[in-house]
Amino acid sequence: MANESKYEKYVHRVDGQLYESFVIKDDDGKKIQQIDIPLKVELKIQDLLEILVGASILAVPVAFTEEVWNMGNDLGWFNIILLNFVSLIFMGSFMYFKGYRNRLEMYRNEYLKRLFSTFFLSVLIVAILLTIVGKCPWITDPDLALKRILIGSFPASMSATVTDSF
Repeated sequence: MANESKYEKYVHRVDGQLYESFVIKDDDGKKIQQIDIPLKVELKIQDLLEILVGASILAVPVAFTEEVWNMGNDLGWFNIILLNFVSLIFMGSFMYFKGYRNRLEMYRNEYLKRLFSTFFLSVLIVAILLTIVGKCPWITDPDLALKRILIGSFPASMSATVTDSF
């Protein structure tokens, strides 16, 4: 039995949740220990709720600041788009290294779904908050409203991404 591996790794489901299992075997090939690690590669309702809460963590203090409101006036669309592109790069990198690094081929659609859901929900949370506090002039200046939302969504999406990873 000297040729047999002392280590085995496989993915399986327990109660609908994906787990990666590591099995350690003795010299005779008998299982000594099994370690099950939950994989967070599928987007579920619980994940969406974590994203909403995470987006709120930084959306509240940031969206309520005058600096964000003024940046909406001062920044051009190129800067706003660049800021959101950077946000997607940061979020995507974090998600990739946190959960998809060795599994991206298999879960590419789930990865993209998680990335864009996180961004969209973050934008939605900021839009709701800015509308509630009266800093989204949808009727008089929709351009300014959208700029303020997209600026505020940068930190909101970062906190949503980190919260979702726990």
